[in-house]
Amino acid sequence: MPRYAFQIEYNGAPFKGWQRQTALPSVQGAVEDALARLEPGPHTIAAAGRTDTGVHGLGQVAHADLAKPWEPFRLQEALNHHLKPLPVAVVACAQVADDWHARFSARARHYLFRLVTRRPPLTHDAGLAWQVPGPLALAAMQQAAQHLLGQHDFTTFRASECQAKSPVKTLDRLDIAEIAYPQGREFRFSLSARSFLHNQVRSFVGTLERVGAGAWAPDDVLTALQACDRAQCGPVCPPHGLYLRSVDYDEHVFGG
Repeated sequence: MPRYAFQIEYNGAPFKGWQRQTALPSVQGAVEDALARLEPGPHTIAAAGRTDTGVHGLGQVAHADLAKPWEPFRLQEALNHHLKPLPVAVVACAQVADDWHARFSARARHYLFRLVTRRPPLTHDAGLAWQVPGPLALAAMQQAAQHLLGQHDFTTFRASECQAKSPVKTLDRLDIAEIAYPQGREFRFSLSARSFLHNQVRSFVGTLERVGAGAWAPDDVLTALQACDRAQCGPVCPPHGLYLRSVDYDEHVFGG
């Protein structure tokens, strides 16, 4: 059975996360249902990561085994036809080796979090960014973020229901950029690691927002990290500002 990899983009707002759930809409369920329209029978796809309710995908990667060979572009087009009108699109497709795995072959995962500071409600970006009314200090957040880089026990920033075997992870990147708009400012948090704990990114951003607002000092983040105590984490920010941006593999799966 040939194996195909898919790069998938989606707006997470109407879904209860990536993972298929009984009687609840999910991104995985939408793609599997579209595959069933092409080849009869149940399909199960594996993904690079399970995004939570409301989290978006810019470059989620998944794979599936099909009964017959497909030209990748035709398969991509057929899936997108059957995914309409849902806000899900297969933006790239490639045939891969039988032992290639979207999750276990991944070498790094990259996330983006968008935070907008302004008082008027968001219109164009409603549901696509976290809005806070007050200003934030970029330099303070950048200073605090340095404490989180490298290998640490991230128990403080780990959801209680996290199923990872260990809270020890290595954070390779946490950059924060500021963009000025005529009405407000946007802060973009870019994070990279081989893997993340459940709610780790949202816990980071919610805590760093407290630093930017002046409620925490930058070194308070180090104190919270070293406590290895979930109670020491700042507020967990909402999911709708979070995007799974891309996933890295040893080979260029989709060309380029």
